[in-house]
Amino acid sequence: MKKQKALFLAVTLGLTTAAGVCLQADPAQAATGDKTYVVIFNQESGLPSGYDSAITAAGGKVSRTLPQLGAVEVVSNRTDFTANLQTSSFVQDVSVENHLYPDVLPGSVTKLNSTESSKAKSDFSTHDLYNEFQWDIKQINGNGAAWKFPGGTGKSVDGKDIVVAVMDTGIDYNHPDIKGNYLYGKSFVPGEPDPIDESGHGTHVAGAIAGNGRVLGVGPDLKLASYRVFGSFGGGATVDIATAIRTAADDNVDVINMSFGGYDWIQDPSSTPKDMKADVKLFERAINYAVKKGVTVVGSAGNEGADLQSPGRLTKELYGPDAHGATFRIPWSKDLIAVSATGEELNRAYYSNYGKGMITLSAPGGDYGTAWMQDYNWDLMDPYKRCLSTVPGGGYAWMMGTSMASPKAAALAGLIIAHYGKDVLAPAKVRDIMEKSATDLGAKGYDGEFGYGLINAVKALK
Repeated sequence: MKKQKALFLAVTLGLTTAAGVCLQADPAQAATGDKTYVVIFNQESGLPSGYDSAITAAGGKVSRTLPQLGAVEVVSNRTDFTANLQTSSFVQDVSVENHLYPDVLPGSVTKLNSTESSKAKSDFSTHDLYNEFQWDIKQINGNGAAWKFPGGTGKSVDGKDIVVAVMDTGIDYNHPDIKGNYLYGKSFVPGEPDPIDESGHGTHVAGAIAGNGRVLGVGPDLKLASYRVFGSFGGGATVDIATAIRTAADDNVDVINMSFGGYDWIQDPSSTPKDMKADVKLFERAINYAVKKGVTVVGSAGNEGADLQSPGRLTKELYGPDAHGATFRIPWSKDLIAVSATGEELNRAYYSNYGKGMITLSAPGGDYGTAWMQDYNWDLMDPYKRCLSTVPGGGYAWMMGTSMASPKAAALAGLIIAHYGKDVLAPAKVRDIMEKSATDLGAKGYDGEFGYGLINAVKALK
């Protein structure tokens, strides 16, 4: 597949960025002239003496502190605030706080209709939708073979709950395929205290991890915790998401899934990476904090169909050959397991980002089949090559994206932990097992499209 085709589809289907960064102030800020900033101190934990006085002198007001991460959130209406504060000896970076959004493919979502299943919708014990439609889960677990190994369903050999934290739009904890594995939830969305999902993205992710009903997840006995970071009508602020990651680590979850990318992006040619340096640093510290606490952290690679090694090319292809500047890609952390998406035919999905050194593993994210991609023949589109999972209200829907790939890798991490016992393996060891057990795709050995390969639960648990 040519890169131009992938970029064409990215534009025509309206794909979001891997972690869509909003560089504009929200309406309230625009009206008042206030901006919210992330301030990163040199020390990685704790807050330096006199930091508040220095921020006040620079023209800002502290709105939140993150002492575990050595950072604060600040509001200021001073155009010279950043320049003023950067003269402080204990400040490492300052930049405007950004907002991220769920990693979705608009127009790719289709709800299951009543004619697509021969079973009664009230019969949740038959796993009928798994049997009919979930090629993606079967591809990972060897048609159920992985579930026969100790810990293979997510039930730990030591009897302790293995918990996957879903950082997302929330989870519909009343869904019949999910409620048996749902432990608890917390919301980090201002003004929306309920961790329930109202948009569908987080519930679809949760079903892929631990669905146990008409659909089945990779680990149908894994436990789910909702860490809601996205509101009903928008994204989540950096500080809110970083706080959620830190909180999940303190709660002793085993795995964190972030289906909103492991990268911050700037697609404004007038901007530069320094405009988001503190933002990225905060994510890095939050992820590193979690890993040090024994948490395996997994994230989606994004849906631009772009080479993450050459972000400048994306600017030229999106804005034309005369565009100035570059589309910047800044990774959050080397400790993050970044997952690209594959189709049923073991191809890299047309929308999936890639790049040597940027992708760790690949997992099924779904597409419309490779035949359709040859000439964009809509008659050849196969909607059943997308991924079926749960959505709010007790329903089911097909979606596709690296958002659908990441939770399957997160679930596999949970199975590996369950296989050995809770708090036995360090995250680096979990990652090592996932990499060494992956099915090699593409170029021999590690490559930029599939990383170490397609995740393989059977090999990982042998």
